[in-house]
Amino acid sequence: MLGLGRTRAQTRSSRSLSLGGMDYADPKKKSNYVGKILMAAVLTALCILMLKQSPTFNTPSAFSRHQPGVIHVLVTGGAGYIGSHAALRLLKENYRVTIVDNLSRGNIGAVRILQELFPEPGRLQFIYADLGDAKVVHQIFSQNAFDAVMHFAAVAYVGESTLDPLKYYHNITSNTLTVLEAISAHGVPTLIYSSTCATYGEPEKMPITEETPQLPINPYGKAKKMAEDIILDFHKNSNMAVMILRYFNVIGSDPEGRLGEAPRPELREHGRISGACYDAARGIIPGLKVRGTDYKTTDGTCIRDYIDVTDLVDAHVKALEKSRPGKVGIYNVGTGRGRSVKEFVEACKAATGVPIQVDFLPRRPGDYAEVFSDPTKIKLELNWTAKHTDLQESLQVAWRWQKSHLNGYGSSLVKSS
Repeated sequence: MLGLGRTRAQTRSSRSLSLGGMDYADPKKKSNYVGKILMAAVLTALCILMLKQSPTFNTPSAFSRHQPGVIHVLVTGGAGYIGSHAALRLLKENYRVTIVDNLSRGNIGAVRILQELFPEPGRLQFIYADLGDAKVVHQIFSQNAFDAVMHFAAVAYVGESTLDPLKYYHNITSNTLTVLEAISAHGVPTLIYSSTCATYGEPEKMPITEETPQLPINPYGKAKKMAEDIILDFHKNSNMAVMILRYFNVIGSDPEGRLGEAPRPELREHGRISGACYDAARGIIPGLKVRGTDYKTTDGTCIRDYIDVTDLVDAHVKALEKSRPGKVGIYNVGTGRGRSVKEFVEACKAATGVPIQVDFLPRRPGDYAEVFSDPTKIKLELNWTAKHTDLQESLQVAWRWQKSHLNGYGSSLVKSS
């Protein structure tokens, strides 16, 4: 009786057919199921066919392939002060540029300005990434066809390096090794390395030539020298073109007012004297702090070689143009003239028109008394000479940008996706 009740409850269309003790599905239901599969397959095939007929299907990005007559340069740290100016110059010279930056010190606002100036497809791309992540770095290199790398990305404050040396060895030395491994693995033929006069330490003789012994006295200089040594050791068994530029104290900004220097507020204590000068002139800080008045110099303050950022990026472009496979070029990039900090302060006062208060404090750890370059080699081999050598004029150009960008570039942080 139970069985009869259940049988009647079943509809004819949903009952199984029994034959020889085995159940078989209703043929109509099976045919409907197969029909649906066939329909899905047909629709999928049509979609694929339509995609293949699209002009953008399987078309690689302009950045992922080498193109005759176009040089694709990876600019690490391209959102930073010097890196962004270098990217601007490269773009003006019709290079293809990829900027990689984690924005820990750089400004996304600088990248946006470059994107607005060069909106054409295949000119500029920005990749938010940390060079400390080797997997990500290799992925970037595998997805892009780089012809050269300009490696700027680095923390770069002498005072900070004495307080947090491990950060500097990791960020400069370790990250350079990661970049170099990717360059080697993916066959990028050219490296332009951004180094520093801090690798020389405090030489006994002035001016500094490329043959001056490298005896750095602070973690920043030591980390940079280690990175140089790694590059030079690798090059002994490589046909890569290498240019190492050791430059001095950078000042100024884009003469057309598009880019400038906008350091993190929390890093003002460690930043360049030019940044402190502008902050004092704007009243952001009460005055300018000059650290050290008892050095063995003419007026007791440090002597430095101040190089305009426009000249500096010109040297990088010339180095790229003159680079040759299997060759290494090492060059000092400076004006060849030393200026004391007191001279700099007076030039800053004249450039801003503000009677800046100056406080004289004890020496800063890791600083050296006198450093200026002999630019003879770079003049002879790369035909480069500093052109913007008027200290007050360079400061005036940068001051104009500072006055028109009271909040720097605005927001300088983005979230990774």
